[in-house]
Amino acid sequence: MQQPDTAPIRSFADVQALAAGDMEAVNTLIRNRLASDVVLINQISGHIISSGGKRLRPMLHLLAARCSGYRGEAHVPLAALIEFIHTSTLLHDDVVDESDLRRGRKTANAVWGNAASVLVGDFLYSRSFQMMVELDNMRVMRILADATNRIAEGEVLQLLNIGNADTSEQSYLDVIERKTAVLFSAATRLGAVLAGLPGEQEEALAKYGLDLGYAFQIADDVLDYVSDADTLGKNIGDDLAEGKPTLPVIHAIANSPPEQAASLRRAIESGGLDSLPNIIAAIRDSGAIEHARSRATHYAQSARSALSALPASPAREALALLADHSVNRSS
Repeated sequence: MQQPDTAPIRSFADVQALAAGDMEAVNTLIRNRLASDVVLINQISGHIISSGGKRLRPMLHLLAARCSGYRGEAHVPLAALIEFIHTSTLLHDDVVDESDLRRGRKTANAVWGNAASVLVGDFLYSRSFQMMVELDNMRVMRILADATNRIAEGEVLQLLNIGNADTSEQSYLDVIERKTAVLFSAATRLGAVLAGLPGEQEEALAKYGLDLGYAFQIADDVLDYVSDADTLGKNIGDDLAEGKPTLPVIHAIANSPPEQAASLRRAIESGGLDSLPNIIAAIRDSGAIEHARSRATHYAQSARSALSALPASPAREALALLADHSVNRSS
């Protein structure tokens, strides 16, 4: 059930209010389609689905569909299966990263172990593909299958970069394009596909999603060095502990005095947090935080600009506000 397009869009809460009716339907469907006669599947999938989060990816799809003028019902199952794809990647990510905290709660692998988390991640992947088939739309299936494959490529690319202090900014962008931005882009493109928009407008919504994904992930990687665990919902310094060369560290290595650059390189190569305060200070002294925020803002503005190809509407305003919110959030 869609909310009336009447209230002005001035905050993230307004965006949530605009999408509330559809999101309620999506959340109901998610709960229904999680059901399995295997108890452990219910426990683990329920744990991660109910652990909070803004459901940004399904919300993007719902808003893109509305922005495109779609008035059918297929956007609800599409939004739900997009969330299943995302959730399955979280389960797998936490195993690969050996994470024990997400959204302020213990990760599934910390509670039930790695094997169970990987297998339930597989269950969610396969459940999402069952739901795709039910939609009986080959174009939709192709877009989501391609996106899922690209996400897997991104995971492998990131693995190759672990512990590599020579990772370039472009290599970092290649990873986040696949790991984050392609699913954002698929979510928004599919809103246009459902509505049958012309190619130019479909590409505009796809570009919006891609650029928003870049902005969101860069901003997220900045938070690892400027936020705190309670606000962020995960341990500060997790990226560094995992040896992930994110944009703040990449820029700091290239723009710090030799002694500080060497310290940063050792931190990436060893994945140690012994000198985290000094490392954070070096990152901030190098101007890396400002550089990363500038790059995130660039992509957010590019996302906003892409929306000009769509007619004005509250849904378009909401998408534009999400671009701003992606770089101004605290968690």
